[in-house]
Amino acid sequence: MVGMTRILVVDDQPNIVDMLATVLRFHGFAVDTAGTAAEALKRAAEQRPDLVLLDVMLPDGDGRDVCRRLRGDGVTAGVVFLTARDARDDQIAGLTYGGDDWITKPFDVDLLLARVRAVLRRTGAPAVANRVLRYADVTLDPDNLEVRRAGEPVQLSPTELKLLRYFLENPARVLSRQELLRAVWEYDVEAGSNVVDTYVGYLRRKLDRLGPSLLVTHRGFGYALRESKP
Repeated sequence: MVGMTRILVVDDQPNIVDMLATVLRFHGFAVDTAGTAAEALKRAAEQRPDLVLLDVMLPDGDGRDVCRRLRGDGVTAGVVFLTARDARDDQIAGLTYGGDDWITKPFDVDLLLARVRAVLRRTGAPAVANRVLRYADVTLDPDNLEVRRAGEPVQLSPTELKLLRYFLENPARVLSRQELLRAVWEYDVEAGSNVVDTYVGYLRRKLDRLGPSLLVTHRGFGYALRESKP
């Protein structure tokens, strides 16, 4: 995690924390999480994040008070409030307490990522490097979206690219269908859909044309990017 941009996600709803952590890690950020105001202050002191995504309504306090305390403790990280409140006075109060931006729930993930990057630029935090991802003889260059296997180009659709990137970010780890749905589709599919299996099949066929299969099926659970044992 050394050198990576670190984001602290603070929310008392586990599904939101899980979704945001998965998406942010997929996009190259190091992520820490907290579910209460006290835990947020502790994590911020220990990890010194570059940015805090901070829910306003926490079980043990107000996120705006957390932001005020962070600023009082000398924490200069960007703060983006997450809240169901959209009143103008609430937003002004949040920014007055030291926040840098305000996003209303429910939010669009792409918009949230854009605002996160904008705040990071304004606060001078380190940028996320688009390094070339590699596993075995497969490479993905995020700058030009070029995929190669054994040196040969592989043409992938945008969804297949996102899926391959997540596998390359998590090599050899068994990834559940639920995790892949969160990271690649962000739950924008019907419950019970077989979209993960379908797209893994598409990706597998394109990669297998140029070498041994790398996508291993774990029946009843999910998939892993893993080289076959000799």
